[in-house]
Amino acid sequence: MDPLTPRQRARLRSMANRLKPVAQVGAGGTSAAALQGLRDAFNTRELLKVRVLDSAPGDVRAIAERMASGLGDVHVVQTMGHVVTLYRPFPEEPEIRLPER
Repeated sequence: MDPLTPRQRARLRSMANRLKPVAQVGAGGTSAAALQGLRDAFNTRELLKVRVLDSAPGDVRAIAERMASGLGDVHVVQTMGHVVTLYRPFPEEPEIRLPER
């Protein structure tokens, strides 16, 4: 999985501005149930936001990296405050067209 370029990351950040968080991570952290919920959300969309509650174990960046590694083929686009933006293109036909490398 190639890392995102700054232009690609900027494009995804601008697209994510209008999105609302679709999931929350709380005291359970990145449990199997939380990761399964994110997998289900990625079945219908390529870009999503996750709110990290104050009760979550660890800091937001560490939780974002654990989510990305637990899901596989997921990019952490940004962390802003307590919100993480994640991106995973659809395998066959991605809907989001990113700028070329």
